Amino acid sequence: MRVATGGLSHESSTFTPVQTTLESYRERFLHEGDDILHTFAGTNTPIGGFIEGARAHDFELIPTLFGEPQPSAPTPRPLYDELLGRMLEGIANALPLDGVLLELHGSMAVGDLDAPDGLGDAEGHLLAAVRATVGPDVPVLAQLDIHSNVSQQMVAMADVLIGRETYPEVDMAARGRECADVLARIVRKGLRPTMALHRIPMVWGLNQVTAHPPMREAIAELHRIESEPGVVCGSIATCFFLADTPDMGASVYIVTDDDQALAQEHADRLGKWIYARRNEWQLEFLSASAALKKAQAVGRFPTVLADIQDNTGGGSPGDSTGVLRTFIDMRLEDACVLYIVDPEAVALCREAGVGSRLKLEVGGKSSPLQGTPVPMEVEVAAIADGVFQYDGPMYAGLSGDMGPSAHIVQDGIHVLLVSRREQPFDTAFSRTLGLDPRQMRYISVKSGAHFRAGFESWAGAIHVVAEPSVHSLRDLPFRRLGRDLYPLTTQA
Repeated sequence: MRVATGGLSHESSTFTPVQTTLESYRERFLHEGDDILHTFAGTNTPIGGFIEGARAHDFELIPTLFGEPQPSAPTPRPLYDELLGRMLEGIANALPLDGVLLELHGSMAVGDLDAPDGLGDAEGHLLAAVRATVGPDVPVLAQLDIHSNVSQQMVAMADVLIGRETYPEVDMAARGRECADVLARIVRKGLRPTMALHRIPMVWGLNQVTAHPPMREAIAELHRIESEPGVVCGSIATCFFLADTPDMGASVYIVTDDDQALAQEHADRLGKWIYARRNEWQLEFLSASAALKKAQAVGRFPTVLADIQDNTGGGSPGDSTGVLRTFIDMRLEDACVLYIVDPEAVALCREAGVGSRLKLEVGGKSSPLQGTPVPMEVEVAAIADGVFQYDGPMYAGLSGDMGPSAHIVQDGIHVLLVSRREQPFDTAFSRTLGLDPRQMRYISVKSGAHFRAGFESWAGAIHVVAEPSVHSLRDLPFRRLGRDLYPLTTQA
């Protein structure tokens, strides 16, 4: 078996001021050829799972191009065309092929969405281009994020789509391996996949941590369906709601063995089961001050405040100041903020040196919606180049790079300043700057849920908070939605 692999994976916010450039890809992942295999072998990533599956099923995996920037604004069309063209060239040069395994996200947008060449459904376009390259008979499989906006075009152009089943997404390699397993069944055992989509008229709220109810019950229902005769696999997409695109919204997609009607029946049944419980998937968020008062009354520490609206994992700038200002106003001690993106403040800290005291204006520089900079008089506790090794369940085995970074302290409040955006998946980076969050009493993370993979096992309490940002959920100006979506446009 000869199988090509690659992909473009990007969670595209249509509301963020953070632009996506070629350098954005280079800062995160942009690999071609054998560099893909060297980078991802043995890692908890979808391509890591493809590699594992290739070894298990003894097929040749031919790497093309893989690119993934941090979540940010839509990729410019010329850059997308260039990267896609290089990937397609790699696939074409590898022909004849027995299959294609792609790592995609499921919520990638490209260009100006109001222009004729803008793409609200970049994955649908990409899959159509791959299909045109390999022809109608070569199986094309893709691994998707749980936060996908799945389109009919995606389902029509792929033979099999497999989404992640965990949030935090700790099953990336497992789902990649599942793609390889299904491909082997198609090529060697005659499996004939038929896939059906049910689009749920709903924006899934943020009550979707899969280890907890009610989301745990939704995954259990999915697994029950997957155990039914004739079902190959199934997935729930909770949607990426920061995308103002016609395909934004939750969905279910089910794959059966040569039975389209059965696939649609299961997809429709699960989709309706989810929609009937639509109120259960929504969450109300506290302000940072209200969450801290609640935490102090309960007395379970360390307390983690997840700053959901400045989650860099959704494309936010990462420099909002609401939580930091609240920490200072409440005169907390043994408190830390992970992280504030502020290259300007980092540069001043590096110039001053470790042990120096200086005045800084911290955060609030990317947009007025992120809050105003916070005046601080700090000691520089540590500086670093930002390079580290992930040691938590997410991205285990990969290295990361936060860029030039600094650890500053003011009156018992610790802030990690970074130059590159990324949410804290574990405590590995913090420790490179001499800060162990486990020793803190109050921890603020700019993250929605992925931080739980590395924090929840030892946290005393976790509160999701909402402070003003470019992604303030109640103020997002949607205008391109292709359907009514609960609770945005209907209360039914």
